[in-house]
Amino acid sequence: MRVLIAALCLCLAPMAWAGDPFITLASTTSTHNSGLYDYLLPQFTADTGITVHVISVGTGQAIKIAQNGDADALLVHHRPSEDAFVADGYGIERRDVMYNDFILIGPATDPAQTSKATGITQAFDAIAKAQSLFISRGDDSGTHKREREIWAAIPQAPQGDWYREIGAGMGAALNMASASQGYTLSDRGTWLAFANKGDLRRQFSGDPALFNPYGLILTNPAKHPHTKIKQARIFSNWMTSPKGQAAIAAFTLENQQLFCPNAYPEKNKAVICPAKRPNQ
Repeated sequence: MRVLIAALCLCLAPMAWAGDPFITLASTTSTHNSGLYDYLLPQFTADTGITVHVISVGTGQAIKIAQNGDADALLVHHRPSEDAFVADGYGIERRDVMYNDFILIGPATDPAQTSKATGITQAFDAIAKAQSLFISRGDDSGTHKREREIWAAIPQAPQGDWYREIGAGMGAALNMASASQGYTLSDRGTWLAFANKGDLRRQFSGDPALFNPYGLILTNPAKHPHTKIKQARIFSNWMTSPKGQAAIAAFTLENQQLFCPNAYPEKNKAVICPAKRPNQ
C-alpha cells in the first residue's frame, strides 16, 4: 500500500506543477539586468496568482523565441522589429509600457572627445575618425539594432581593429569596455545597475534619437494555440494599469528612475524622463 501511495504521489506531483498558473515572457537583457523584474513580478504574482517565467535574451532572439511559440508574451525595445512581428501575424495587441534612453559610455579620458558632441551621430563619427576602441554587443539586441542605425547615419562604416563585436549581452559589453578602456552604447537602466564601472563614464546622452521605448506584445494564439493567451492578457492589462504603471515609476536606483511608464497615449512622447536629464 505504501508503495502504491508513493507511486501515486510521484504521478500527481508533475500534474500539480503543470496546473500552476504561469506564463513565459521573452524579454530583453536590459529589463533583467536592471533588476526591474525582481522588483515588479512579485507584485504582479501577489495580485493575480500568476507566475512569470522570464527568458532574458536580446530583442532579436526574444522575437525568434515568440515566433516559435515558446513564449506567451514578448517585452522588447525595437519598434520596427515589433511592428514586423505583429504584421507577420505572430503577435497581437502591442502596447506601449515604458521607456528610458540609451547613453554613450566611455573612458574618463574620452579620447574621441565625444562629450563635446552636439548629437549622437557626431559622437559616433568622432569615435570612428579617432579609431577609438568601440565595443559592440553584436547580438541583434535592441541596443545593437539602435547602435547600427546610428552608425548608418554617418559617412564612415565601423570597421577595423578598433570596432569589436562580441556577440554578448550588455553586462559583458560593459565589462569589456571597462577592462579595455573602450566606448559602448548602453541603456541607462543597465548602466546604473552595473557594478564594475571602473574608469567608465557617461560621455553623451540627451539626443532624442536615443529615446528607448519598450513594447509588450501577446503571442498570437491563431499561430500558436497552445500559448496562454488568457494569462498573458492579464499580465498585459496589469502592466498597463495605473497600479502597474505606478510600480514601474517607483523602481529607482541611486535615486534615479530607471524606466518611465508610457502606457497612455498622451504621455507617449519621444522625450527623456525628467529624472534622466542629459547632465545626469
